[in-house]
Amino acid sequence: QVQLVESGGGLVQPGGSLRLSCAASGSIFSINAMGWYRQAPGKQRELVATTSRGITNYADSVKGRFTISRDNAKNTVYLQMNSLKPEDTAVYYCNAYLATMDAFVFSYYWGQGTQVTVSS
Repeated sequence: QVQLVESGGGLVQPGGSLRLSCAASGSIFSINAMGWYRQAPGKQRELVATTSRGITNYADSVKGRFTISRDNAKNTVYLQMNSLKPEDTAVYYCNAYLATMDAFVFSYYWGQGTQVTVSS
């Protein structure tokens, strides 16, 4: 059983900052990649940022404002969000591409999501 638990969401004013965390736990053999996606009301889920083997990838809309980082020892991924805009308002989901101890097959796992609201 694998769990991804996000934290750090909340309400922030435009121009403010938030830091999201996502910790993976359970019977994990190896994590290949971790990332963040978001879904705003009435819109499809979209990629925000990913990190895999030291290589990071960002959506154009967040480049220069968001930074993804990972602590491999803690199986944790972070998303530092600066200069937040109202259009960043969404539920943010953590994602991991990992293999478990019992199956040794890589699959995608998702967290439950954390709400980020940017509003004055």
